[in-house]
Amino acid sequence: MPALESFPYVTQRNGLPATAADLAPLAFAGYAHFTAMQVRGGRVRGLDLHLARLRAASLTMFGPALPDTAIVDALRSAIGASPEDLSLVATVYSPAGEFTVAQGDTPLDILVRTGPPSNGPAGPLSLAAIQHERMLPAVKHVGEVAKTYLLRQAARQGADDAAFVDRQGRLSEASIWNLAFWDGQAVVWPDAQMLTGTTMGIVQRQLRDRQIPQRVQPVRLADLPAMAGAAVMNSWTPGVAVRRIGDTAMPDAPAFMALLHDAYQAEALMAP
Repeated sequence: MPALESFPYVTQRNGLPATAADLAPLAFAGYAHFTAMQVRGGRVRGLDLHLARLRAASLTMFGPALPDTAIVDALRSAIGASPEDLSLVATVYSPAGEFTVAQGDTPLDILVRTGPPSNGPAGPLSLAAIQHERMLPAVKHVGEVAKTYLLRQAARQGADDAAFVDRQGRLSEASIWNLAFWDGQAVVWPDAQMLTGTTMGIVQRQLRDRQIPQRVQPVRLADLPAMAGAAVMNSWTPGVAVRRIGDTAMPDAPAFMALLHDAYQAEALMAP
């Protein structure tokens, strides 16, 4: 893995190198959405899920959406200017900025930035259970001060991160992670308002293809002692073991972790 200081970072706006003038307005704005991915050998997993995420989020936040071809062209340009293995974030925004009533015909821009590849923390992680519900939970949007604030509150409690509990007492997601549980026979996904991660989508469809049982159900703190394992996942990794959520210790579940990773690895890598 390249050292942080030696990695040739790339930042492009609409497929061209971004200038200071391009970036300055974005430094003070917080109305945009994005997707994050790991690129290996110049290819990515779940490209269709990333495109669907950006399309749906644009329709929700802006009305119009960029064509998939424009997104793919921007990804291809940044990947082509970078090492074969990298992290990539693609952000879609309107030059109208925030605190304005944008017109429906305002064109959208895409900002793509690359960085060193990541595989996420080794774990296992402990999660503080904190009541929180995200605004526009189905959208991966920027400007979420609550996530960092609650992560730091969790750290002050001696935890590694925060797991969110909604007003109905249901676990939904963690700060930058989806939650997954194992009951000994099936993968259990929380039923709550949350962001459906692309890695989560990849794992779900690979489990379906393999006919491995999975289900969606409300998961409350009181349900955790009955679970045989827990994990978090995001664009870095399909699974990091969780050893504690709130006051409940979660058992080691190596077979569950292997199942998540095997499902993810079964997804084909594709070049944009």
